[in-house]
Amino acid sequence: MPKLVKDGAIVDNDWTLMAKPEGEAAEASVPEGKVIVPLKVWQAQHDALSERSDLGVWLDTDETADELGDEAKRFPLVAVHFPAFADGRAFSTARLLRERFEFTGELRAVGYFLAEQACYLRRCGVNAMDFGPDREHHLEPALEALEDFTEYYQTSVDQPLPLFRRRAS
Repeated sequence: MPKLVKDGAIVDNDWTLMAKPEGEAAEASVPEGKVIVPLKVWQAQHDALSERSDLGVWLDTDETADELGDEAKRFPLVAVHFPAFADGRAFSTARLLRERFEFTGELRAVGYFLAEQACYLRRCGVNAMDFGPDREHHLEPALEALEDFTEYYQTSVDQPLPLFRRRAS
């Protein structure tokens, strides 16, 4: 079974990431089981899929957290896609999902990102990192990267108070 980093540990990945359909999203076949569907598929098949509790949704970099909005709360898992490690839009999407839309479920990074970015992903609210089956050699380095810093000056999803406020209390 494929592995991923979740909540600071290496665990089994029991979810399947559905690729974007080549044709119309409304005609895409969504398999049974725990599936993370593209946002466009969810939107196109909303009525048919809304009864399922075993679905997650993933947002690509050209899609915003606003497109999912408060509906994110209905999912046990939302994933943000990184098409390249130099594309940081998914960091903003993750933070918006946590702060603006109060998403509390599993927030997963998928695609091409670096193990060295694990600490920054966590700061934005990501609690799971799926490197994919061909990049599982990044799992241990990602765990190590989660401990890169022990203190932060600024606020973030995982530390809502700045350092000067924490020192004053």
